[in-house]
Amino acid sequence: MAASALKVVLIGAGRMGAIRGRAAVANPRLHLAGVVQSRTDSAARLAQALGCGVVTLEVALADPSIAGIVVASSTDTHLAFAQASLAAGKAVFCEKPLDLALTRLRAAAPSFTGGPSVYVAFNRRFDPHFQRLKARIDVGEIGPLETLHVINHDPAPPPPAFIATSGGLFRDFAIHDFDTARWLMDEEPVSVFALASCLVDPAIGAAGDVDTARIVLTTASNRLCVISNSRRSGYGYDQRVEAFGAKGMARVDNPRADTLERWSAAGARLAPISSGFVERYAEAYAREMDHFAEVLAGEVPPATGYDDNVRALALADAAVRSVATGARVNVADV
Repeated sequence: MAASALKVVLIGAGRMGAIRGRAAVANPRLHLAGVVQSRTDSAARLAQALGCGVVTLEVALADPSIAGIVVASSTDTHLAFAQASLAAGKAVFCEKPLDLALTRLRAAAPSFTGGPSVYVAFNRRFDPHFQRLKARIDVGEIGPLETLHVINHDPAPPPPAFIATSGGLFRDFAIHDFDTARWLMDEEPVSVFALASCLVDPAIGAAGDVDTARIVLTTASNRLCVISNSRRSGYGYDQRVEAFGAKGMARVDNPRADTLERWSAAGARLAPISSGFVERYAEAYAREMDHFAEVLAGEVPPATGYDDNVRALALADAAVRSVATGARVNVADV
């Protein structure tokens, strides 16, 4: 550990905990001081794999040498862990969303005001492909942005057991797209119209959720964003964005492993796109941890925080209400 490395502790030993833990260990400006004991066996296994120890939350929060807490536990624990960490004077890196209930999140506003920094992990903002698209839009290469098209399709549906606690398609899955739209359009949507179906897996419908949706966001200046969501593509993890302006169009396609194309009488064959989010956003996850190190060092403010989470979750709630009523929903009414 470098003498100047900033010490952080990880809460969460599941899939996202492992991703965030590996990113922290790989970052030269950070030192992962421990994994918080929750599910004892999984925490111990992850801690061993990451080369650190297991600690209790109480010990971690009481340790003045710990600068930040990385919250990558189950969604229903995010808010409580973030609030406890902030109350102990620790900066927080938290998986999205901070909470699934907008009313509860709004009621927690005092915990996120005037204290240590909070970064909420909307990883699309740190994807280099999306960042280049944002830069082209901002310098006016396609003229004033008029419409946006965001595609977010999973390769295959999750297990039905995941659906019950996930928050559903809009609050768990499309929330990334709501934040991406806000960021790229640089204007808040004022209304949401959404249509949704269960076309992929009847078990998802039985769990009370949908697996396919089309969402239209409208801003105060009447610019439009169309979001396409599906729990199944059948061909890989489909992550595309198209931006249309007065001078033309800019788009981000799906990265491929290589640019090799094979042509024959049967047609063209290309390298496949990413098989899932871990592979597709690997660089974004590393960049997010770089950003958190900068936040801990006091070099930059968090790129996204509590307010961004509230605004994205409000769009998700508006989409849920729009599907239920069949009508366009004003975000201000949510």
